[in-house]
Amino acid sequence: MLKFLNSSIGKKFLMSLSGLFLLTFLLVHLILNSFILFDSSGALFNQAAHFMATNPIIKVVEPVLAIGFILHIFYAIILTLHNLTTRPVGYDKQKLGHSSSWSSRNMFILGLVVLTFLVIHVANFFWKIKFTGDELLEHGVVDGVENAYLLVTTFFIDWWWIVITYVIGSIALGLHLFHSVWSAFQTLGFSNQLWRRRLTLIALVVSIVIAGGFALIPLWVKISSML
Repeated sequence: MLKFLNSSIGKKFLMSLSGLFLLTFLLVHLILNSFILFDSSGALFNQAAHFMATNPIIKVVEPVLAIGFILHIFYAIILTLHNLTTRPVGYDKQKLGHSSSWSSRNMFILGLVVLTFLVIHVANFFWKIKFTGDELLEHGVVDGVENAYLLVTTFFIDWWWIVITYVIGSIALGLHLFHSVWSAFQTLGFSNQLWRRRLTLIALVVSIVIAGGFALIPLWVKISSML
């Protein structure tokens, strides 16, 4: 088992599993954030955020999620370095462009953009909600439920750069997902041509839904505040 995990295919296998686990988190997180679009009072989003912050199961999942992120990043770095050191010198870039998509050739760069986007998100929202607090969270508290809606929407309304950052991060995430979703399933054994076509379509739909959803929320909040 250790020999397999230390092999190139073993590392790809672990990165695929961790990536699919993170994809599940992204879908749940998008559903939670989408409540902002359907309830301008913020009550629905605040209740959902409170549930996620206090539910004991979620508290157990959070460190597992953190480990999943770390493993995914670690194996991405290892595999990228391995590919760079083993790629033949003078490889024909034109042929490479014809045989693979832009996103597949730039997965590491896209991953770095997504990581930067994640750090900004954690610093502005998750860290304040979970640890340091913020005066916006205390405004209009009802039954001990913090006003996470006010914190999130105020940042989007007051700071254009955050909105732009979210849109750029969402696009990078979508491109990253488009390649990684079908690639992960291919690594796990779904490798024939029929499954490749199906998974490519699934990857396209997933990437559009997740990237579009995360980009829409800050744009919706910002534009709505201007009307």
